[in-house]
Amino acid sequence: MKERKSAMRNKEEGKIGWILLWLVGVPIPILLVLYLLRGCT
Repeated sequence: MKERKSAMRNKEEGKIGWILLWLVGVPIPILLVLYLLRGCT
């Protein structure tokens, strides 16, 4: 149960990171390329 919560928290933090990059002004196509290069995790 504890591992599951940790995994969910990491996913949420990852999403927040992408949203912050977008808010800072990084264009969406660049974010998509970065996402694909990271391996879609």
